[in-house]
Amino acid sequence: MSARDTIAAGKAVLGIELGSTRIKAVLTDENNTPIAQGNHEWENRYENGIWTYSLEDVWTGLQDCYRDLAADVEKQYGVKIEKLAAIGFSAMMHGYMAFNAAGELLVPFRTWRNTITGPAAAELTALFDFNIPQRWSIAHLYQAILNKEEHVKDIAFLTTLAGYLHWKMTGRKVLGVGEASGMFPIDSSICSFDTGMIAKFNEKIAPLGFPWKLEDILPTVLTAGDAAGELTEEGAKLLDVSGVLQAGSPMCPPEGDAGTGMAATNSVAKRTGNVSAGTSVFAMVVLEKPLAKVHEELDLVTTPDGAAVAMVHGNNCTSDINAWVGLFREFAECYGIRTDMNRLYGTLFNKALEGDKDCGGLLAYNYFSGEPVTGFEEGRPLFVRTPDSRFNLANFMRVNLYSALGVLKTGLDILLKEEGVQVDSITGHGGFFKTKGVGQRMLAAAMNAPVTVMETAGEGGAWGIALLASYMIHRAEGESLADWLNRSVFAGQSGSTEAADPEDVAGFDAFIARYSRGFAIEHAAVENL
Repeated sequence: MSARDTIAAGKAVLGIELGSTRIKAVLTDENNTPIAQGNHEWENRYENGIWTYSLEDVWTGLQDCYRDLAADVEKQYGVKIEKLAAIGFSAMMHGYMAFNAAGELLVPFRTWRNTITGPAAAELTALFDFNIPQRWSIAHLYQAILNKEEHVKDIAFLTTLAGYLHWKMTGRKVLGVGEASGMFPIDSSICSFDTGMIAKFNEKIAPLGFPWKLEDILPTVLTAGDAAGELTEEGAKLLDVSGVLQAGSPMCPPEGDAGTGMAATNSVAKRTGNVSAGTSVFAMVVLEKPLAKVHEELDLVTTPDGAAVAMVHGNNCTSDINAWVGLFREFAECYGIRTDMNRLYGTLFNKALEGDKDCGGLLAYNYFSGEPVTGFEEGRPLFVRTPDSRFNLANFMRVNLYSALGVLKTGLDILLKEEGVQVDSITGHGGFFKTKGVGQRMLAAAMNAPVTVMETAGEGGAWGIALLASYMIHRAEGESLADWLNRSVFAGQSGSTEAADPEDVAGFDAFIARYSRGFAIEHAAVENL
């Protein structure tokens, strides 16, 4: 069928992901090829010491994104979206959305970006003998308990942003297992929350007398392929304010941006991995066996079908690069030069390839917010040099690209060198890789491994959740997610692969040694700026 006929017949699949700076919708045909998209730009707010998005921002942003998608469909194909074959919602993982029995949000949404749960994360890591990062939902819940916050006693439901949207669209309080693994530890043998750890948590808080137990307030966990409800009349009106979209479309389990990144890069099989690099940066490696010990620098989450995954997460990646590129644009405009941003990014990124392998002795920290992996509860963006550093544009751009991967490199060295985890393939996706070959080469140097970027890498998580929705309705009986992706989506796709250059690897190692030694500078900046 043509794209127009697919949409008119109600056979298109919709995926929507709410990322940190952009809400994106992707519509796919029966071959899982994107045929239309919509976008909405947004930003988190820092209010009363909390990184947050208001519910008003969530809904106006989502509706504007869908409106943009519908307009793209009408412009391209001259039809309206009346019915969909399947729908999937995704969003940035983790964080804290607590609701009372009336369905009211008890405190403003606390996003993954907050580093305010250090005491709770440390206590729970010791209690479970399992690393609990600060951004996980259970860390936020326990920190609220430690803080004696009044709202805790009234919690009836705890979920994530993706879970909240799915609940409002279907009436069902569920999560995909990958998203759930960022709330509370998962037992991969049952693809659900670890019952032993739930019992330990309940025992720990029992003396406080809350009217709920943890299992009562968590969502039900589903795996990829499970039916997760249908779009209700109320949900259809919330999504499409024009009233054209009909109810009844089946919906897949809501997933986080980590899970959709794995689907979009064909990285759900064991010994595969992917790196997502945008506002934040994270690497996911699907494990063959459990890690030898607990590492606070490594998170243990799951694929959308429940396999164990080691994750290295950095809160900051491209924000500081974007700020510097904006400064260069402003400089150009002072001379009356109108700048195309894609060309400016490409020019500056490619300039980095001309720099010294070790960045000429320059040092940068891209910490807009805290970085638990390297021991920072807060961050201050910094650029530092010595009198004899080789300060030029090429080295300046190279050090900022290296810095964007600094936290990732710190965690990956533990995973790949200390734990000896084997990876057959790494796929990169996200804005960091948009300039062909540059970010890819930097990551290859950081990991000392080949890095592949596919033609579809730019489609991102919205396409990834559309794939998971498509898997739910199109898979063969008993077909695994990995097999379905290989057969139906990625057959014949190879992408471009950049091998690690030994001189680049040595240069990155020299930089990361300087980066680690310089933490005292960053600490001083946090304390004094």
